[in-house]
Amino acid sequence: MNITVIGTGYVGLVSGVCYAELGNQVICVDKDPGKIDTLNAGGIPIYEPGLKELASANRSAGRLSFTTDLAEAVRLSELIILAVGTPPLPSGEANLAYIDQAALEIADAMNGYKIVAVKSTVPVGTNERIGKLIRARTSKRFDSISLPEFLREGSAIEDTLHPDRIVIGAESPSAAATMALLHRPLTERIVVTDIRSAEMIKYASNAFLATKISFINEIANICEKVGADVTQVAEGMGYDNRIGPSFLKAGIGYGGSCFPKDTRALIQIAGNVDYEFKLLRSVVEVNQDQRFNVIRKLETIFGGELKGKTVAIWGLAFKPNTDDVRDSPALDIIQHLVDNDVNVRAYDPIATANFRTLFGKSDVVWCDEALDTARGADALCLLTEWEEFSEVDLGRLQSALSQPILIDGRNVFKEEHLLGTDFVYYSVGRPSLSQGVKQQVPVLQ
Repeated sequence: MNITVIGTGYVGLVSGVCYAELGNQVICVDKDPGKIDTLNAGGIPIYEPGLKELASANRSAGRLSFTTDLAEAVRLSELIILAVGTPPLPSGEANLAYIDQAALEIADAMNGYKIVAVKSTVPVGTNERIGKLIRARTSKRFDSISLPEFLREGSAIEDTLHPDRIVIGAESPSAAATMALLHRPLTERIVVTDIRSAEMIKYASNAFLATKISFINEIANICEKVGADVTQVAEGMGYDNRIGPSFLKAGIGYGGSCFPKDTRALIQIAGNVDYEFKLLRSVVEVNQDQRFNVIRKLETIFGGELKGKTVAIWGLAFKPNTDDVRDSPALDIIQHLVDNDVNVRAYDPIATANFRTLFGKSDVVWCDEALDTARGADALCLLTEWEEFSEVDLGRLQSALSQPILIDGRNVFKEEHLLGTDFVYYSVGRPSLSQGVKQQVPVLQ
């Protein structure tokens, strides 16, 4: 099949490369000439494990190309996939300006029947909106399809080539059949719905996963107070098939480009039809507050006075195996520390450059190596569970720190890892550890 994918962000680029891997002819389009130049030179503008190699192989095989010429790409393709950004507006609603503009350009370039599939996360009713925009500018026949994505950054190729399910929202049986045939090599679990239901499935899925994360974090906070271990609680819960183990890992909350944006957007969608989504509002509130547990634990250790302390930060990306720092908990945590005159030293294996650009401040010492980041610090806060951090020599880490204080926001370490060290160790929802390896946690001045 001849496919054009408009947008070369995480969703568009991974989708385009993977469709080419299935044997299709794929053209990836982006308005940013710099991105296209990078891609044509063999580079990848995002960090996603395995993507560069897969893109290179398919370019060499002649199945994958990159261009800024949207009109030519549309003319050459039967299927047009919209994967442009829908960033949040101040209200929380999705900004559909890029979707609208792409739809108008598609309409102007159409030279025959096309299937126009929306893979961007969009509010319910957006496919109908796009259809109206296209029909107002062309008499050419087309079908509109909702094709929501369910990719996880860091494992996006695996999720694309081995999906849990494919959701297709369509009004045309023939268009739905064509899309099912395209995706059949990936899975037999193909769900065909009406368009509005498909649009809602994406939001509902992300909102439910975000709810699981906030729920287990609330349970973790209670565990610390009643003397239970949230890791054991989550394991016991996860064996129940009605619950499952996924997304029951306590920590400092979710971030990234999807969950924060999609939860706020769904709250706004509900508000637009006069429904107050109380549960989801609480999920967002819990998640926002959870990241500040790191600050509260620092304040407990230092008797409420952080001014002048030096704090090392391990992890800036919102999750491991990505360079995405959008809505990362580290943004709020570091901002709070800087605002309170704390000296911050920060390191991430991949995401430092992106974080520095987004953070936009110079009063942080950006480091190139984990142990160097900890050198001379009064405390270390682990915010992203990169494998590199779990493999660190704790003896060397203790020697590097000015004071052996470790706040593990992702529960990376276990008690046995810390035996034989002098660490004052705080984790999330594990009271035997969150009170320190020693039974008495000193208040340090």
